[in-house]
Amino acid sequence: MNTNVLISAIDVSKSVIGPEGRIDILDRVSLEVAEGASLAIIGASGSGKTTLLGLLAGLDVPSSGTITLAGRALATLDEEQRAALRRSNVGFVFQSFHLLPALTAEENVMLPLELDGQDDARAKALAVLGEVGLGKRTHHYPHQLSGGEQQRVALARAFVHRPRILFADEPTGNLDRRTGGAVGELLFELNRAHGTTLVLVTHDLKLAERCAAMLELEAGAVLESRA
Repeated sequence: MNTNVLISAIDVSKSVIGPEGRIDILDRVSLEVAEGASLAIIGASGSGKTTLLGLLAGLDVPSSGTITLAGRALATLDEEQRAALRRSNVGFVFQSFHLLPALTAEENVMLPLELDGQDDARAKALAVLGEVGLGKRTHHYPHQLSGGEQQRVALARAFVHRPRILFADEPTGNLDRRTGGAVGELLFELNRAHGTTLVLVTHDLKLAERCAAMLELEAGAVLESRA
């Protein structure tokens, strides 16, 4: 494997047992993402996109196949070790923001740093909120922010510890076209400015086409892959 590859999946499959028997979600998916690159995972609803994203991030384990993240084979790690690997390498952005309503924008962004025991959490949070254009909204609570502003807070929180990899699941899915475009621009600016590896699931083809590579899933299998 190329030493520049930060994420790799080889023949990854995922099945679950439901009331009517086995359900195959992913079927022998393979991919590589180089350090600092960007990959869009596209496909219809139910094609396995979010499942694949969770497997690549070590949030779940495949039924078969091999996944390597930041030089570590995930199958060799237990749940606690995978969590530690994510804390030191990975940031997440979700469609539904996942902000804590009782915390201000600043406090939401500070949270992962405080959980990690860092004593300069406030200064780092303010700096990254400035980067995403929310320097004047730091003391606002989520309900006082627009959807686009909430997603920018979520992006700041994901990025505040400068992860090597940013996983984004439908990051513009709940936003109107103009606001989604601004959030997408911000994702790629962080990718360019800091060399952050970006892996995103999206229904937005314009956003997907900005990535260096694209993987299309259909019924859990790779329909098309382009670099």
